[in-house]
Amino acid sequence: MPDQSALIQAARDGDRQAFDELVRLTYVDLFTLAVRLTGNEEDARDVVQDAYLRAWRGIGKFRGDAQLSTWLYRITANCASTHLSRRRRNRTEPLLPGFEPVELAGDVLPEQATESGLDLARIGTAVDALPAKLRAVVVLRDVYGLSHEAIAEELGISVSAAKVRLHRARKRLRDSVFEERRSARAV
Repeated sequence: MPDQSALIQAARDGDRQAFDELVRLTYVDLFTLAVRLTGNEEDARDVVQDAYLRAWRGIGKFRGDAQLSTWLYRITANCASTHLSRRRRNRTEPLLPGFEPVELAGDVLPEQATESGLDLARIGTAVDALPAKLRAVVVLRDVYGLSHEAIAEELGISVSAAKVRLHRARKRLRDSVFEERRSARAV
């Protein structure tokens, strides 16, 4: 069996069998790390597969400054982080036992659909009435879902300024929408 440095050099030169041997030598350690990072074996298998794919693509750039295992650990940790953030984004909640879905079509609940449409119109009017600085922050946060940091970067302001503007915008919207509701009900 050739030593690890010879296998690394052969893999860097494009030898798939040498890389396969490196996978065989390191798989248990990477899988164990992936299980610890993801919390389950199924996700760990996906992470390790992705890590080895990235390693194969990048083996030519491996300089040997660190040990191969350290390099592979870093790739695996990055893959696990990416996998977990993707899983969080796509997470679904199971329905409770006995849950019955309700049809919310406009023809089934016309009163609610009408009121909802009026509320949307009120909110749209209130957003349009906001000063541009406040409108930009509320749209970036509540419509596009950007973080305070991303809003600050996008608008060229500090994070605290983004938070303050968002607070002020929401307060104005709340006051405006509820005032319109009170006025509409009084008529």
